[in-house]
Amino acid sequence: MAKIHQTFVCQSCGAVYNRWRGRCEACNGWNTIVEETGASGPQAGPVKTRPSRSHGRIFPLEGLTGEAREAPRIPSGIGELDRVTGGGFVRGSVILLGGDPGIGKSTLLMQATAAMARTGERVVYISGEEAVAQVRLRAERLGLSSAAVDLAAETNVEDIVETLSQGRPPALAIIDSIQTMWTETVESAPGTVTQVRSSAQSLIRFAKTTGTAVILVGHVTKDGQIAGPRVVEHMVDAVASFEGDQGHHFRILRAVKNRFGPTDEIGVFEMTDRGLAEVPNPSALFLAGRDHAAPGTAVFAGMEGTRPLLVEIQALVAPSSLGTPRRAVVGWDPNRLSMVLAVLEAHGGIRLGTHDVYLNVAGGLRITEPAADLAVAAALVSSLSGAALPGETVYFGEIGLSGAIRPVAQAPSRLKEALKLGFAKAVTPQGRNEIGDSSLPTEALRHIADLVAGIASGAPKRGRPERNPARYEYEDDE
Repeated sequence: MAKIHQTFVCQSCGAVYNRWRGRCEACNGWNTIVEETGASGPQAGPVKTRPSRSHGRIFPLEGLTGEAREAPRIPSGIGELDRVTGGGFVRGSVILLGGDPGIGKSTLLMQATAAMARTGERVVYISGEEAVAQVRLRAERLGLSSAAVDLAAETNVEDIVETLSQGRPPALAIIDSIQTMWTETVESAPGTVTQVRSSAQSLIRFAKTTGTAVILVGHVTKDGQIAGPRVVEHMVDAVASFEGDQGHHFRILRAVKNRFGPTDEIGVFEMTDRGLAEVPNPSALFLAGRDHAAPGTAVFAGMEGTRPLLVEIQALVAPSSLGTPRRAVVGWDPNRLSMVLAVLEAHGGIRLGTHDVYLNVAGGLRITEPAADLAVAAALVSSLSGAALPGETVYFGEIGLSGAIRPVAQAPSRLKEALKLGFAKAVTPQGRNEIGDSSLPTEALRHIADLVAGIASGAPKRGRPERNPARYEYEDDE
């Protein structure tokens, strides 16, 4: 008989201790260790749920030779969702979907299940947070009440697996959410690390044996990480993040991990009164309403996977009365901004040590690629000098610590997107840009000083009494 003992498990990282302590030594989290009672051993759980056998089971072995076929996929009926997943749901795959509360996870999955049900596939939606009547109200609001979606409100994993095993295996099963599920093999409360891990393992085993694609909805913590043990992210086949700002009407679906597709693709949706609508041209959405004549704004030609995306970079440089000037960044890496500011001071002849710097990516989009360095530098110099950048010009390029502007990948796609949206010029790095046969005129820059000199030449003239050498070191002495 298994020995029953008490263990203490960290709810953030899953570390196990034999006694309670205030701080977890693994993740340095405070008050995250909770007492859990269960059987000892790698197969913790009641004895009746574990098979007792003295010998292992012989299973067949297969070699590397054989016919290699592409994993069959099931289209979801939503183009942006298929783009992120790599063309549709792979049969037997498990996807973990995370996002802030109220961001639209349940709405997106409800629309996906309705679209798949209309194609004749069996789709099941299991809700552990809402009653059946509440889910039906959402479906009626979205105009999806006529879709043949099997619906249930249940939290016991054994009952869910047994119910889904009856009849034809579903093509897609939604579990909303994994933090509310519990299994009888673990003696702990739902939402704890042990329950989340064990429940996910049972659902993953069901998906692999039946070929049903399973989507697990996960809550997120205050810092944006999916709640529960990180081992669940390693157990599933794909991890997707549904991002967005409550103050903006668009949402972004981003793949963090994907065993069957790319991890750098994004899907853009717009939140409407009828649910989430796909955005086929995100560049036009992010550039809508921009002020062409305002200093401190530059258009960046970026890439998200295979999709080119034009966004507006906004910068504000203002004199500071503080001993340590502020550096506020929204939508970009703060460390990257510090590097660009240092390069501008060291190689561009601009002193920003006495100025507050505010940087924002318009629309709430988050940019991670270093190709935005040139657009950020152009916006900073424009705000500092008061010279507005040409409204029909796009910028992209990586800035090195030496001040050199380095080429970036997929330049033809960036230029093609800019030309399609009516831009007349592009400022790019000089060198191997692989621009190809683009008909968009380009201005190639080799050093950051060339960018500063070009923007400063269009800056408004200031009289000598108003001249501030700490702010405009590059200004002529005339």
